[in-house]
Amino acid sequence: MTLKDSGLSNDQLLDMFYYMLLSRRSDERMWLLNRSGKIPFVVSCQGQEAMQVGSSFALHKGVDYTAPYYRDVGVVLTMGMTVKELFLQAFAKAEDPNSGGRQMPGHFGHRRLNMLSGSSPVTTQVPHAVGIALALKMKQEEAVSFVTLGEGSSNQGDFHEGLNFASVHDLPVIVMVENNQYAISCGIEQQVNCKHISDRAIGYGIHGETVDGNDPVAVYQAISNARKRALAGMGPTLIEAVAYRLTPHSSDDNDLTYRTKEEVDLAKEKDGLIIFKRTLKDQGILTADIEQAYEAKIKALIDEATTYADEAPYADVSTLFDGVYHQ
Repeated sequence: MTLKDSGLSNDQLLDMFYYMLLSRRSDERMWLLNRSGKIPFVVSCQGQEAMQVGSSFALHKGVDYTAPYYRDVGVVLTMGMTVKELFLQAFAKAEDPNSGGRQMPGHFGHRRLNMLSGSSPVTTQVPHAVGIALALKMKQEEAVSFVTLGEGSSNQGDFHEGLNFASVHDLPVIVMVENNQYAISCGIEQQVNCKHISDRAIGYGIHGETVDGNDPVAVYQAISNARKRALAGMGPTLIEAVAYRLTPHSSDDNDLTYRTKEEVDLAKEKDGLIIFKRTLKDQGILTADIEQAYEAKIKALIDEATTYADEAPYADVSTLFDGVYHQ
């Protein structure tokens, strides 16, 4: 990983590491809260922070639109969601800006951050993001739509319909497939028969590429270039970022029924967070003092968010039918 030619300053690289660390520590706390019976469900980002944070750094906050999928803790935190807001959605409390506690954890959506609300059926966010891109083009706005999904979801009809429509109309949308090697309990070799998910871009006549999802700088550069192409009227891009899911699919999954502990331990040696930290230290950008300060700051933020969200009230029963319509 070469950082001097990345186009990022040392401060930006440190910020990138900070958000990767913040995402990991937040995720780890949510697992503890789940196991202690405090929150109902966790869909983990561990192992995918590099691609999530790297891609988000290439977007323009408050300008671009995002449609994250349920594993995107790194995306939502980097794009401006606070740790307190993240934990309010995990506890399903009334102040949760994502849905007011109405959706299960991981269904991110934040109006102030131009973040589309997700749904439980996988890949429905792709046509939603494409629709946003169509609106941006019609209104001639200098912004892009960014959507993520897992490699298993790339087999759904919404993925293909969304890409085809975006291609035909040269829409400013970036589709990033977070290939973590596994769908719920199904390995990549049982999901697709092509070498790369990005190979599918050929069928739609759009740019596609595969990048190392453990390298946040490589992902940043790929998404930056995709954004430039989109704003230049060159249409959508399909990016495949490859890493490894270090945890079970969710807090309700036993991943050892379909993979071995040895496989997971081997993958941890390529963990993007660890590799990026080592690279920053080797190149004299990250010091032990800076890392220690980050850890202390993050722990304080997470402790405060945990306490606040735990004690915050649930939605009042009088709001039960808010947002529910009938003819």
